[in-house]
Amino acid sequence: MFIKIKSLGLSFIAVLLFATYSVAQDEGEKLFKVKCATCHQVFKDGTGPKLYKVRQKWEENGAKEGSIYQWVNNFENAAASDPYAAEVVNWSATSMSKFPDLTKEQIDAIFDWIDSQEQKTESSATANDQGGDANVIKKEKSTLWVWAIIALILLTLTIIISSVRKQFKAAAASLSNEEYEKLSFNEELRRWAWENRKKVVVGAVLFVMALVVILFLGLYQIGVVEGYQPSQPIEFPHSVHAGTNGIDCKYCHNSVEKSKTAGLPTINVCMNCHKQISGSTPEQEKKIAKIYEAAGFDPAGGGKYTGEQKPIVWNKVHVLPDHVYFNHSQHVVAGGVDCKQCHGDMTKMKETAKVQTVEELNAVEGNIKLTKRTLTMGWCIECHNEKEVSSGPLNSKKNGYYDELHKRLIEHDKGLYEKYLEDGKVTVRELGGWECAKCHY
Repeated sequence: MFIKIKSLGLSFIAVLLFATYSVAQDEGEKLFKVKCATCHQVFKDGTGPKLYKVRQKWEENGAKEGSIYQWVNNFENAAASDPYAAEVVNWSATSMSKFPDLTKEQIDAIFDWIDSQEQKTESSATANDQGGDANVIKKEKSTLWVWAIIALILLTLTIIISSVRKQFKAAAASLSNEEYEKLSFNEELRRWAWENRKKVVVGAVLFVMALVVILFLGLYQIGVVEGYQPSQPIEFPHSVHAGTNGIDCKYCHNSVEKSKTAGLPTINVCMNCHKQISGSTPEQEKKIAKIYEAAGFDPAGGGKYTGEQKPIVWNKVHVLPDHVYFNHSQHVVAGGVDCKQCHGDMTKMKETAKVQTVEELNAVEGNIKLTKRTLTMGWCIECHNEKEVSSGPLNSKKNGYYDELHKRLIEHDKGLYEKYLEDGKVTVRELGGWECAKCHY
C-alpha cells in the first residue's frame, strides 16, 4: 500500500513538474516575441546577435556570474561591471533596449524556450516553402488536344485537295490533249470554276462568313488579360506572407482604403520584417539579398544602412484601359468588397499576383459567381448587377453616405425605393452602377 502511495506521489510530482515546465515554455515564447523578436533571432544574427545557447556562450567567454541577467535589465550597468559585457556593446552600433521589469525567472524562461528550439535543415525548409512535400511533382497539362486539331486540319485539307484534283481531271477529260495543253493555269482554273459555279459560290460565302466570325472573335480578345502574370524582379510568395504568416493585405497595400490605387509597399515596409528575416536556405538568402540591395542595407554584424539604394521596378499586373476609372477605396470602404472577389485567395497564391481567371475566382468561397472574363466590361457590369450594397434599407448600414441616399429616396421617390427593396436588397446597379459615366471619363 505504501509503495502504491509512493508511486502515485512520484507520478503527481512528475506531472506537476512537466506542467510547470510547459507553462514556463509558453511564458518564455510569449516574452521572446514581445521583448526580443524585434531585434533578435534564435539561430541567426540580426540587429542583435543570435540567442541560441547565449548563456553558455557568455559562460565560455568568461562573463561574470549573473552578468547576462544584468545585461538584459540594463546593458550599461552590465558593461560597467563586466569586461565581456563591455565587448558585447561594441558588437553593433545599435544600443540594446533595457528591460528592468524582467525577473531572473522570466529571463531564464526566455532562454529555456530559445534553447529548446530546433534549427531547420535546408531540405526541410525548402519542403516547407513549397507547401509541404518537396517531392510532389506538378502535373503538366496535356497538349494532346492541340495535335488532334492539327491532325483534323491536315485531314480536311487532304480531302479538299483530292476533290479539287478529281474536278480538274474531269474538266481536262472534256478537252482534247492538244486543247488542254494550250490552256494556261488561269484559263484552266476559270473553266473549272464556271463548270462548278454553284459549289464555288457556296464555298465563297462560307469562307467570307468564317472570316467575319474569326475577325469578331479576335476583336473580342482585345483588352482581355485574364491569366496574365508578368515576371517580377523579386519573387513574392503571397501564400507565405498572407497565408502562413497571416499578414493583412492592408499592411503592405496601405493606400487601398484611402486612394484610387491599392499601392505597392515601399522597401521600408519590407525591411520592417526582413531586417531580421534573411532566409533559412541559401536560395532564400539570395532572394532576400535583393531587398537589402534595394534598401541599401548591409546585414553583416548588427546590420547598417549604406545609403546606396537600388529601387525595385515592379511590373504592373492589373492593367485597365486609360478611359476606364476604378477606385479601390470606393469599392473597399463604401462597397465593402473583399480583396478576394477580384484578386482571388492570395493566401494560397505561391507566385506573385496574376490576373485570376473567372473560374478561379468563382472557386473562392464567398465570392459572387460571375460568367464574363476577368477585367472585361461585362465582368464589371455583371458584378454591379449581382453585388448588394445593402440587405434591406440603406440606412441599416449605419453609414453616412448611404444614410443620405436613403433619405433622398424616401423624400423624392419612395415608390422607386420600394421597388429596389422587392428582392430584399439594394444592388449597385439600382444605385446607378450601370451609368456609363460612373466608369468612363
